[in-house]
Amino acid sequence: MIVATAGHVDHGKTSLVRALTGVDTDRLPEEKRRGMTIDLGFAYTGPLGFVDVPGHERFIHNMLAGVAGIDFALLVVAADDGVMPQTREHVAILDLLGVARGAVALSKIDRVAPERVSQVAEEIASLLGATPLAQAPLFALSTVTGAGIEALRAHLDEVAQRLDERRAGGNFRLSVDRCFTIAGAGLVVTGTAMSGEIKTGDEVRALLADAGARVRSIHAHNAPAERGRAGQRLALNLVGLKAPIARGDWIVAGNVPPPVRRLDVRLRAVRGETIAHWTPVHVHIGAADVLGRVALLDDAGLAQLVLERPVGAVRGERFIVRDQSARRTLGGGMVIDVFPPMRGRAKPQRLAWLRAMDRDEDASALDALLALSPGGVDLARYSANRNLPAASGWRFSPAHWSALREKALSALADWHARSPDTLGMPEERISTVRLAPQARRILIEELVREGAIVREAGAVRLVSHRAQLSSADAALWRTIEKLLAVPRPPSVAELAAAARMEVAKLEAALGRLAKQGLLVRVSKNRFFVPTQLEHLQQLAGQMGGTITAAQFRDRSGLGRNVAIEVLEYFDRIKLTRRVGDAHVLLSGRETHPGGAPGLQIR
Repeated sequence: MIVATAGHVDHGKTSLVRALTGVDTDRLPEEKRRGMTIDLGFAYTGPLGFVDVPGHERFIHNMLAGVAGIDFALLVVAADDGVMPQTREHVAILDLLGVARGAVALSKIDRVAPERVSQVAEEIASLLGATPLAQAPLFALSTVTGAGIEALRAHLDEVAQRLDERRAGGNFRLSVDRCFTIAGAGLVVTGTAMSGEIKTGDEVRALLADAGARVRSIHAHNAPAERGRAGQRLALNLVGLKAPIARGDWIVAGNVPPPVRRLDVRLRAVRGETIAHWTPVHVHIGAADVLGRVALLDDAGLAQLVLERPVGAVRGERFIVRDQSARRTLGGGMVIDVFPPMRGRAKPQRLAWLRAMDRDEDASALDALLALSPGGVDLARYSANRNLPAASGWRFSPAHWSALREKALSALADWHARSPDTLGMPEERISTVRLAPQARRILIEELVREGAIVREAGAVRLVSHRAQLSSADAALWRTIEKLLAVPRPPSVAELAAAARMEVAKLEAALGRLAKQGLLVRVSKNRFFVPTQLEHLQQLAGQMGGTITAAQFRDRSGLGRNVAIEVLEYFDRIKLTRRVGDAHVLLSGRETHPGGAPGLQIR
């Protein structure tokens, strides 16, 4: 169980941790000289890991780096001072972070009369009354006389034994709060494991530094371990890291979202504070402290944090916002979505999406999103955002998928009525709803497979449709079809000379024939009959791997210039990819876009 202290400066937090564990968590020379905690301190005893945080208002940013992901809060209030400003601020922070387990240590009772102890206990009860810690037990104690220490230790041990293990599901995410180097071992990072599991030898990456590493060894709660899991404080000895890493970064493995600079959140202000639209703030998330602004999206607490630099986050991550001068805590809340759209962040459809994503239960949230999404739900983004195992493809509700099919067929019928002389509609325009390319391909494949539509030369048409040539174009086609149906088709200029036509008029006519699927324009000066291109695509597929212009010229018999034109056309249609002077055949590429796995209709 991870226990974090909280409370005003000089109320005895560090002395209490020392009394409970025997460890002095003030490790910095400046802390020793000034007699106060400045940075985070750590101590361990049995199943308990203590994070001792500073109480001075100037070091709240360090306090916030230590309380992310804790299991239990130990609020320390000195009997002589009573409730003080940082006592109130720390309690507000714990409330905003959703910390519901805790205890109160009423310290320094050796300095006051019994009636003062009772008076301060009443102050504390009033302070905690409206928070999740309202029922937290209070232990009156003194680190000088030892009174009450054993009772508190026994309570912490009992809670640790009863505490359910934190769900270890999700991808591994460790919030880095310390980084240092050990001679002979190398880089060590420490922090709280927020989710998932890790073992020695695993490959991980530093999220913000964008660098990979391997876990050489693990210490869990200050003891060597082969594995680490969510809910533990871990020290990871990393090897192979090629970039600097600092507090605020994350060590991750698995399906974790990339660093982000915009977060859609649910935000709550501290009592007495008002957060206006576009307020400049410090955002504390994980162990990071980042400047940003708050964009209010509605009157019910939905907001977007716009940050000056990237952070790591997933849905459910807690955060705190403080004022621009870092003097006051303004509020806090929980992340809802780490993939906000570039535009329309406050549109009604987007707000409805956020309310659906805000649901705690994964299946319920997905069902609600499907009902709101005519264009489907991207499972890759959905799973990453909610820290779930990786998924791919798109999911649609049956009603939305059926509507997409009907709209596609209706759009095709309208196209044929407006443009009877064209072969069909360009594939990318078949849907009246904005669809991802993968989902659009799946829709087309399904309709083709069922025989409802036909795909030809990059266009789609209803089975019943036949392009209607004008008499002039029909006559021209009869003239030039045989001239083009040769191994090496002539250029437009050569064809114009053979057909005794002006080049400009012939080129316009060839463009109309191409729209009807009778020809394919491979380059500015050359058209091919579709069957010729299909043969050349098959030839390229048989050659496989890397294809040079000379190799393709020899196998096809096209001649060097025409071979280059065809290979460049293959690059444009993504059959191949140009690498230097060669063209690499893209693996798994079909002669037309095929249905991708991952479509699910629910």
